[in-house]
Amino acid sequence: MNVRGKKIFVGLSGGVDSAVSAALLRQAGARVTGVFIKGWYPPGMPCTWAAERRDAMRVAARLRIPFLTLDASDEYKKYVIDYLLTEYRAGRTPNPDVMCNREVKFGAFYRFAMTQRVDAIAMGHYRAGEKDQSYFLWAVPKEILDSTLFPVGEMEKSAVRTLAQKFDLPVALKRESQGICFLGSVSVKEFLEQELGSDNPALLHTIGERVEGGYVVGKDVEKKEITVAPTRAGGAREIRFTDANWFAEPSLVTSAQYRYRGPRLAGRVEGDRFISDEPLPEIPAPGQSLVFYHSDKLIGGGIISA
Repeated sequence: MNVRGKKIFVGLSGGVDSAVSAALLRQAGARVTGVFIKGWYPPGMPCTWAAERRDAMRVAARLRIPFLTLDASDEYKKYVIDYLLTEYRAGRTPNPDVMCNREVKFGAFYRFAMTQRVDAIAMGHYRAGEKDQSYFLWAVPKEILDSTLFPVGEMEKSAVRTLAQKFDLPVALKRESQGICFLGSVSVKEFLEQELGSDNPALLHTIGERVEGGYVVGKDVEKKEITVAPTRAGGAREIRFTDANWFAEPSLVTSAQYRYRGPRLAGRVEGDRFISDEPLPEIPAPGQSLVFYHSDKLIGGGIISA
């Protein structure tokens, strides 16, 4: 898209990637507005959203662009937090960042932006290279992804850092944040222990996780038990999935990935199954994402079923 003169809302998270995205679009002549998306935060637990919003505001001020705050706390609580807890209580291992992207970072943001008659939205996600985040984008509706710009999507992180210093952005040297989407410094384990308690290991551990004595290969929520084996107990050749979202025909799939930074397995899709060319190295965790590719192009994804 030729962005000159176009009205574009950029999701400003307070980090360097979104800041550079806004700077690049402004440099290219777009009419940029920075939008900080406020999520839901667990009462009584430390969270950095106010500091992140302040950093986002500083970026907007440096770039001399308008700044807005979108309150998406209702969507976040309902579609991310409640979903997360429901899945863990059922013994599955959900991927909250996938739902956060679908319902909040892209969903609520896109709907808000369309009410403001924008030409496109933009995000600081990577879609290639070492920091590739396409694994977390599979559930975003095609209509929204087609209307989203990714200015740093094909760059390496080092190049983005260099640009941040070139643009003299106030977050140029800021470290990357960790944690669940909008929970900042709060870890998944800390949050789950607060909400679900700490007396049931079947709720707090996931299939394939390394624990004392080996790896978790099974669990029983009602009995509050996990099964541990010395290896990850792979060997199967297929993964079943539900809730698929496609950007292209399933017949184009040549590989799949069943956990972030996990291996890409060559294979094909047949109905609601992915058939791997080689035996799986471990048991995939039900509730996690199964993401499909043709070469490096995102084709779609689904949720791993039991």
